[in-house]
Amino acid sequence: MLAKEIKPGTIVVHNESPCLIESVQVQSPSARGGATLYKFRARNLVTKTKVDITLKGTEGLDDADFKKREVSVMYQDAEALHLMDTENYEQYALALEDASNELQYMKEGQDGVLALIYNDECVGINIPATVELTITQCDPGVKGNSATGRTKPLNLETGLQIQGPEYLKEGEVVKVDTRTGEFLGRA
Repeated sequence: MLAKEIKPGTIVVHNESPCLIESVQVQSPSARGGATLYKFRARNLVTKTKVDITLKGTEGLDDADFKKREVSVMYQDAEALHLMDTENYEQYALALEDASNELQYMKEGQDGVLALIYNDECVGINIPATVELTITQCDPGVKGNSATGRTKPLNLETGLQIQGPEYLKEGEVVKVDTRTGEFLGRA
């Protein structure tokens, strides 16, 4: 896969280890004939370390040999998040620190979660781009507050706090963008 085709969320092989691309920065050349540089910030999925990769536009990396399995969230304990394959009922455990960003958008029994399986071990998860979560606590809405663009903090069932419109009430279900953590609308 060429450097210009690699996007955030792609899993590639770098130094014989699978790496999840987290961000991409493109540097255009300032002189004629200069090569465009692609700088990638990645996370090694085996050692869990951050990796910086710099490539020219004509260079590339291989796709990682991964299995993506649809899983359901079973439960979470002090050390790990426990997942179950929805097809063959195989169970996986993923360390909490490896799923810290995704945990704030996940609840037990949530569907649409993909486990990244490498050498028969779960090394990461992918969650849907949007999730629906229930508001557990927020300031009461006041009649007439829907005309302005003001927002208020909303506490959601997973412990995540986001900003949302003033007219929302406790118990309502809202859509949240998992990439940015922003309110998208009512569910």
